[in-house]
Amino acid sequence: MRFEFFVALRYLKAKRRQTAISIVTLISVLGVLAGVCALVVALAINNGFREDLEQRLLGATAHINLLRSKNDGIPHYEELADRLARLPHVVANAPALYEKVLISSKQRADGIILKGVDPRREVQVGDLLLHLKQGSLDGLTQTFREADPIIIGSELAKSLGVTVGDTVMVTSPQGYLTPLEIVPKFRHFRVVGIFDSGFYDFDSTWTFTNLAAAQRLFDLANVVSVIEFKIDQIYRAEAVAQAIRQAAGPGFETTTWMEQNRSLFSALSLERLVTMLTIGLIVLVAALNIFITLAMMVMEKNRDIAVLMSMGATKAQIWSVFTLHGLLIAALGTGLGLALGYALSWLGDRYKLIHLQADVYALSYVPFHPRPWDGVWIALAALTISLMATLYPSLAAARLNPAETLRYE
Repeated sequence: MRFEFFVALRYLKAKRRQTAISIVTLISVLGVLAGVCALVVALAINNGFREDLEQRLLGATAHINLLRSKNDGIPHYEELADRLARLPHVVANAPALYEKVLISSKQRADGIILKGVDPRREVQVGDLLLHLKQGSLDGLTQTFREADPIIIGSELAKSLGVTVGDTVMVTSPQGYLTPLEIVPKFRHFRVVGIFDSGFYDFDSTWTFTNLAAAQRLFDLANVVSVIEFKIDQIYRAEAVAQAIRQAAGPGFETTTWMEQNRSLFSALSLERLVTMLTIGLIVLVAALNIFITLAMMVMEKNRDIAVLMSMGATKAQIWSVFTLHGLLIAALGTGLGLALGYALSWLGDRYKLIHLQADVYALSYVPFHPRPWDGVWIALAALTISLMATLYPSLAAARLNPAETLRYE
């Protein structure tokens, strides 16, 4: 064991007459531990929200949407979709027609979005219809007397008080024009499935029917409002969207998943930065404790320092002793903080310890997704701040004059 490390390690074991130093050392370790642990847990929560929301949003919605600039619908959409499907990075596409409508049951009514889809192609660009807890996807291809099939979200089914097999009425504002007014158009739908995505906004406001039924309700034969695309690399969405827009020709525009959710992910990024700065202050306070610990130890150990220098220890070695002592405190607190932070994050995610209101936060519990890389840079930051706190006390120890210190001994 090197001389410097041996002495620094011995200084961690305080004697009885050094109780004050021992207490301050313990506080320093606990301070680093608390700061590192809190930062690991906070970043795990931020990562969890970001990854869960991104995963659910990308699963529930298309990566790219192609629409008409005037929002007047896309005619002859099959030919256009087949041509755009051959573009690079496009994995699948699906036409869809959706509008805001009013859905009502015997208990109550609610405003929702009705989306007409081709079931076989819809599941290739989004997975909402794959999360059925009741009914089956084949129900959208069934025909009923004086009714069309519909699949609704679990929260909407709970709100309306309906289940599979019940009938609801859907009223569209796109109604009939009479000499006096526009008469809303309505049609009965039979519930053939209930999906549960775990995303409150979708489960409470989205419904699905087949494309033909939606076109009949909205009186838009052979027209869709959007062509949805799934691509192989989600972060190339902007470039692929530009290629789709150019291939579609004038009069079309595109939106990507990043544009649709930009405000959400920007808020999460800002929250991450504020969290790092706020909790980083805990590590800074712990570093100040290390500074105080070393300053007190230099005052307490000045006789020992003088003896070591008289026996041949160089100023560089004395500086190394106290620097290593401070780094040992920081390393101990950092190691324990990382272990505790990752343990708490694993327990929180494994057992869903913190529950949320799904209608407010879109998630029913707080997700914890700790990243190994976060632990690496947190440890490096904590050790770097602690190293800076050791510089002045260690330099003061190295500058002691052994002759002056031992003169009256």
